[in-house]
Amino acid sequence: MRFSVSRRLASVVGAFVFAVPVVALLLPAVAEAQYFGKNKVQYDEFDFQEFSTEHFRILYYPVEEQATSDAARMAERWYDRHTQTFLRQFSEKKPLIFYANDADFQQTNVVNGQIGQGTGGVTESLKERVTMPLTGSYAETNHVLGHELVHSFQYDFGLRERENGFQLNRLPLWLIEGMAEYLSVGRDDPHTAMWLRDYAMRDDLPTTEQLTTDPQTYFPYRFGQAYMAYVGGKYGDPAVTNLFKLAGRVGPDSAFVYALGVTPDSLSEEWKRSVRDQYAPQMEGRTAPSDVGRVVLGEPGAKNQLNISPSLSPDGRYVAFISRRNIFNTNLFIADTQTGEIIEQLEGARSNPHFDALRFINSAGTWSPNGEKFAFVTFVQGDNDLEIIDVESGEVTRRISPKGIGAITNPTWSPDGNKIAFAGIEGGLSDLYSLDLRTNTVRQLTNDRYADLQPTWAPGGERLAFITDRGPDGTNFENLTFAPTRLGIIDTESGDNTERGDIETVRPFEGANHHNPAWSPDGQNLYFISDQDGFKDVYRYALNDGQTYRITHLKTGVSGITAESPAMSVAAQSGRMAFSVFSRGGYTIHALEPDQLDGEPVQGTEEGRLATAGLLPPFESAGEGLVSSYLADPLAGLPGQTTFDAT
Repeated sequence: MRFSVSRRLASVVGAFVFAVPVVALLLPAVAEAQYFGKNKVQYDEFDFQEFSTEHFRILYYPVEEQATSDAARMAERWYDRHTQTFLRQFSEKKPLIFYANDADFQQTNVVNGQIGQGTGGVTESLKERVTMPLTGSYAETNHVLGHELVHSFQYDFGLRERENGFQLNRLPLWLIEGMAEYLSVGRDDPHTAMWLRDYAMRDDLPTTEQLTTDPQTYFPYRFGQAYMAYVGGKYGDPAVTNLFKLAGRVGPDSAFVYALGVTPDSLSEEWKRSVRDQYAPQMEGRTAPSDVGRVVLGEPGAKNQLNISPSLSPDGRYVAFISRRNIFNTNLFIADTQTGEIIEQLEGARSNPHFDALRFINSAGTWSPNGEKFAFVTFVQGDNDLEIIDVESGEVTRRISPKGIGAITNPTWSPDGNKIAFAGIEGGLSDLYSLDLRTNTVRQLTNDRYADLQPTWAPGGERLAFITDRGPDGTNFENLTFAPTRLGIIDTESGDNTERGDIETVRPFEGANHHNPAWSPDGQNLYFISDQDGFKDVYRYALNDGQTYRITHLKTGVSGITAESPAMSVAAQSGRMAFSVFSRGGYTIHALEPDQLDGEPVQGTEEGRLATAGLLPPFESAGEGLVSSYLADPLAGLPGQTTFDAT
């Protein structure tokens, strides 16, 4: 297939008006709180162009040409998969609108209303188009695109079956979103499994009625996915779409009876029993969330707390973190790590005219080597800026806008104080950059399609550790198969502004995700988080002999809001560790001292063997069914690599 540009659009504003966002890939309400009451402004002009694939009209702008071409291939593969589950095809091509990063996406006027950091994409019902940002990680872009295209099929069916009595408004959010998440992710999902274990421990697993009536307490995406995985596993994956089609005609309660032969109450009890029975043995002998280390931030026993993205000062005395102290504002705080006392609070975006919002879901901040300043990322007029505050006064002393980089995450301050490295997303691709604070010049350290994220300086200041999908058995761009993230180490002193420095990749666990690297003060160890056995825990990798050690052994997990949000920090001088723990539907921050970080030697899960603690029940259905089959086959429905010519 060859893509050809059919027309040029002057701007997104002129092309699309009166769009209404109906379904978005949201996080809990906290992710939207800081946007309350703001008016959306479009700061950039986007020179949109269009090309067509067999089933989609693709709209993009030139800087994202490479990533959009690959995303178009992903879309066609998802179309092939979803036609199998829905047993229907589109009668006309659907529009897909791609933005190069989330900062650009938040400006879109394709969709009315504010778009917060928790929105990964929007699918409209009336105009039947998907609008989304490219994420800098092909694996995550593929996930969001697959999720949103389920919604596209849902709307295609709903709009064309109205005369047969189908009404989308009969469907609860958990069924719509749970279906989209299950059909795009499947049942191998340690992040959702962590949620299930947490609620099972407290005997608080929701019924379908509770999911419908109380989505603020029971997150519909996670629990909806778990219910759909159970339905697909026990009754077969076709039952998932049959349930959707029937529920739109007769309502969900009757649909359970017609499609599955069980009442909603019976299904709820079956599912809850399955979750308890299958996770309880997995949690035996593991540490309860309240018992790991020392709780620094969080009220014992409280539900739905938000204390995330910890960043320790070099001496470990203070921790900067993101928290919510009221329903309208998610903010940056600095606390004493011994007492938990808040000593500084950043003036919030609602009252600070210099920035629109903090970047907090996929980024943490960084301390200067002397502990006097703290740098973090903000959204400012359609871009990302680095803001540097004086910790003692709380005043912003410097604002830096790296030119030509649309979005930045996870800044890290060099040991000599002269540079801040960060991950930047430009054109839908993520790379590593180093900003010289003396000259405001930026050096690009990597430049390719691999995902390069979460950099952190080594004590000597010559190397950066980061996470990546490059290396042996890394992401394959021809077949669009996505490798789990592993640790990377780049020599920032080799190469120049046009040549990449030497990169070494480290995979302590084959086939598992690794993220959030942090150096020990002596530079001999890398701490990281992995879900290698289905639980998200902290590990230590000894660079001298390649041995890996388990630091935590939690029943829930060490985690931020998303599966790869930053959740752990190590003090550069003292070696104290702080990390966020998922517990009671929220996040608390805990600390471990250096003498508690040796850990126990551990061998990883054998490659190819599923870590059952990360699977959604029923376990016996793992690897079976239509969804598992198409997720395991990257070539079915995938067009060959293509090029297209801009006109």
